[in-house]
Amino acid sequence: MKVILLADIKGVGKKDEVINASDGYARNFLFPKNLALEANKENMAKLKSKNDAKAYQKEMDIKAAKEVAEKINSITMKLEVKAGENGKIFGGVTAKEIAENLKKEYKIDIDKKKVLLSETIKTIGVHNIEIKLYEGIIAKLKLNVVS
Repeated sequence: MKVILLADIKGVGKKDEVINASDGYARNFLFPKNLALEANKENMAKLKSKNDAKAYQKEMDIKAAKEVAEKINSITMKLEVKAGENGKIFGGVTAKEIAENLKKEYKIDIDKKKVLLSETIKTIGVHNIEIKLYEGIIAKLKLNVVS
């Protein structure tokens, strides 16, 4: 019997997957515990529309991420900090400061976790920073740190 899984089941399959299950397993375990639906025309149509909606949403997310990436790639952000005589910054420039400055100056809202910094920036000058917006979409921001 073909069934559509409503939840991930270890050793059986993932959610929204169509599998072949024995009649007894489906009727006595999967259906009573609401872990699966029978794969009839109506349920298959619902599954297809749900998958189409997911694909459309993913497509729109990728499109939006590419637009934001183009915007970020064209920006050279200037950040003023307190620094000593030898060009060392007091404290450092963190991913949080970069994200907040992008939001304040350029109206681009980005989570600080998406700003890829191996360590805080502790020197004055121009730094290239990568921002991961989506799977495979990385924007490069030029950050000019001045005292």
